[in-house]
Amino acid sequence: MRKSDKRRSSSLLGNSARVHLKWLSAAVALAVVATTGPATADGPGREPAAESHEPGVEPTPERPPTSEVSWLSFPGGVFAVDSLGRTVRYRACDGDTGRVADPTMRVAAGMASGAVVVGGTAYRYRVPLIGRSEGTLEVIQRHRPPTTLTGVVVTSPQPPTDPVAGARLFPLSGQLARVVADASLNPAGVTVRDLSGRYGDQQIAVNGSLRPKAASVIKLWILVELLRRVDCGQVFLDDGVLVTPEDVVGGTGQLQFETFPQVVTLRRLAQYLIKYSDNVAANVLITYLGGFAPVNALIDSMNQRSTILARRMLDSAAAQRGEENYTSPDDVVSVLGAVWDGEILTPASRDLMIGFMREQTLNTKIPAALPPGVPVAHKTGDLPDASHDVGYYLIPGTETAVAFLTAGPMATGDETVRRMARTVYDFLVTPAEGAVEE
Repeated sequence: MRKSDKRRSSSLLGNSARVHLKWLSAAVALAVVATTGPATADGPGREPAAESHEPGVEPTPERPPTSEVSWLSFPGGVFAVDSLGRTVRYRACDGDTGRVADPTMRVAAGMASGAVVVGGTAYRYRVPLIGRSEGTLEVIQRHRPPTTLTGVVVTSPQPPTDPVAGARLFPLSGQLARVVADASLNPAGVTVRDLSGRYGDQQIAVNGSLRPKAASVIKLWILVELLRRVDCGQVFLDDGVLVTPEDVVGGTGQLQFETFPQVVTLRRLAQYLIKYSDNVAANVLITYLGGFAPVNALIDSMNQRSTILARRMLDSAAAQRGEENYTSPDDVVSVLGAVWDGEILTPASRDLMIGFMREQTLNTKIPAALPPGVPVAHKTGDLPDASHDVGYYLIPGTETAVAFLTAGPMATGDETVRRMARTVYDFLVTPAEGAVEE
């Protein structure tokens, strides 16, 4: 993996990840605005979706430009900033403030700074609005020494580390745009991010904000939330969960063919969630984690505004009520990039997640489009009106995160995904003019 992973230490694991806090002096007057009410599937601060113009595609909720939102990654948690909406959110092993308004936030010279008090704890922050910068957060609580947290700032997209090398990836945008244009039956979107440095960590997209139904791609966030709790020492993968006959649903997966009730370990639920896209595992884990709200809190803390978990797998009644899961190519690559870079999970949990994705058994899209043996780690998503495949190309020296999402008929969507997947592969393995041999 990347050298940047080395900045993560084993202190992230277990209860040692919990920060120690101190009370802020009463002399400091800070305006506090409570969270926007009880947690909902939509999460705080969501705008109602406008009427869709594409069948099977929801408009992206209103959001500020990507340069106006960023989140600070520090050992054990994140601190999210929306400088246009003047809101922040602290979410770490020791708690979650929810989305909190800071009307006195100062925004100048690409920096958001301010302070809020929530539940007797003060949070002073200086967070750049430029990705890959370093930000700071001071957490202060009564009777405890203050803790200063520093870490990398994450935006969507992250800026390239080498714009000159990154420019060599731009021709791929034109090639993908032609594939998308040819898919007359399937609104399609694709986002690609270099992870290897060969293209300066550049990100490109064609219709990156397209917002189709997420299908089983939403299971990535369920897994990340579970592994985040493992990293915090709050749960252990060997812990068991009682699965009952009432938990069994159809569709993809293997658990539905077993005998219940039985106790299933979190490790097996997590593995089956990805390896077999197991719907029983997904629904059991949603309940285990506390419902939709914690997963949506994870999504909100990373400022991924197009993604939402609003119903369980195979819940047709909820779907008929308009309760649906959505995402976008940009949001998918945002979470994939954060996992790869060790910004949301420890290296051990990151490796476990990518290992599960390498075991994927539904291989009719990305793997089917590539020559045999090309290493990939991926997660599919299928509905009658959606076809997706997302993940990592693990070609040594050219590691890449990809998200191929489509709406419309699944059969033609599958073919569109395969065409996009092969277009990216051919570009990556064809020496570019002026490319430096690695």
